[in-house]
Amino acid sequence: MIAAITGRLRSRDSNRIVVETGGIGYEVFVPLSTFYRLPMTGAAVSLEIRQVVREDALMLYGFIEPAEKLAFDLLMRVQHVGPKLALAILSVLSPEELVAAIGREDVARIDAVPGVGPKVAERVVRELRDKIADLKTIAPAAESLDGAAAGNGSGDARIDDAVSALVNLGYRPIEAKRAVDSIIKTARDATLEKLIRDSLTLLLGEK
Repeated sequence: MIAAITGRLRSRDSNRIVVETGGIGYEVFVPLSTFYRLPMTGAAVSLEIRQVVREDALMLYGFIEPAEKLAFDLLMRVQHVGPKLALAILSVLSPEELVAAIGREDVARIDAVPGVGPKVAERVVRELRDKIADLKTIAPAAESLDGAAAGNGSGDARIDDAVSALVNLGYRPIEAKRAVDSIIKTARDATLEKLIRDSLTLLLGEK
């Protein structure tokens, strides 16, 4: 069972990266919360890994923080929540935000994640409200990621990355581009992390 990986970041996309170690490139799927903090391509990277074995594939899911990995594991215990949906939830809600939403029984906050739906959101709250105590103890305090995100790109590349991230979360390209363009007009120096988060806030407000 692969539990962690350290190597060179060979390639990166908003939900998929390749980490090369020992001459082998490992495909790893990541939430946006981890993508924000990745170094530039070619740099060293270290990730917590959850290996998921399916009948036809062996998939690796990577996380910068142990709290993200634990949150992923908890979400995977919920009926009808698979790896893709768990990553989508963690791309919108940090572990501490997920804990807060479950603690408040804020079904609407979880339902706002693209692809979740009210029934699954209700299950997340109902099935995890008694299981979040451990996550509360290790969820990192909110911190500024501007320094890590600033290296993710600028100009057109930054906008393209933000649109790609939103599309991977389930938004249509046209509405993703509209939201990013709207945010960039008033925040031209925004980091990629801020651009995606503010665009998500705008889109969730429209839902």
